[in-house]
Amino acid sequence: MTDFAARRTTMVDTQVRPADVTKFPIIDAMLSVPREEFVPDALREAAYIGENLDLGAGRVVLEPRTLAKMLDALDVQNDELVLDVGSAFGYSSAVIARIAQAVVALEVDADMAQEAQTALGSLDIDNVIVHQGELAEGAAQHGPYDAIMIEGGAEEVPAAILEQLKDGGRIVCLFMEGALGVVRVGYKTHGNVDWWDDFNATAPVLPGFERKVAFAL
Repeated sequence: MTDFAARRTTMVDTQVRPADVTKFPIIDAMLSVPREEFVPDALREAAYIGENLDLGAGRVVLEPRTLAKMLDALDVQNDELVLDVGSAFGYSSAVIARIAQAVVALEVDADMAQEAQTALGSLDIDNVIVHQGELAEGAAQHGPYDAIMIEGGAEEVPAAILEQLKDGGRIVCLFMEGALGVVRVGYKTHGNVDWWDDFNATAPVLPGFERKVAFAL
């Protein structure tokens, strides 16, 4: 029988801590949440490897290092509401739920959203709202948000997402530029978001987060 708890500890010791992620709430959350419960059965044995887990249709579960560093950059506090865009089977939302006051897990795929709801319920994680809808539209009815996390690549962030971020809030996103990507943290002040580069990573671009092509006549 697989010792997933041991694999979780190894994941944190070999992928998260060496990436200079030292905040206790993040370490504790990633040691506590059973990642294997938030992936398809066929991927359970691969749940703790140090790379993105392919869910098909251009969707992934972000590798532990990338998720941890994004959370580190986002600096979520325990009184904050977080929007988790592209939450898939709910792993990232379960991790954030241990750090934040509440999480809205936004997922476009109805089957994934239902699986996430089931997994979160089975672990008695009761501060996550699973919202099924288009990723690019956000979840305005539950916002505005103190912090927003984009669980996948983006060429640009839709305006609707940025509008749902509170003034003074933060957003973290992996901007893909060809095959390479850079994670940037955005800070919203007076209605505008200023972006700062943080670290390199890679992931497929989420649906609705492609760069809009301008046609010139």
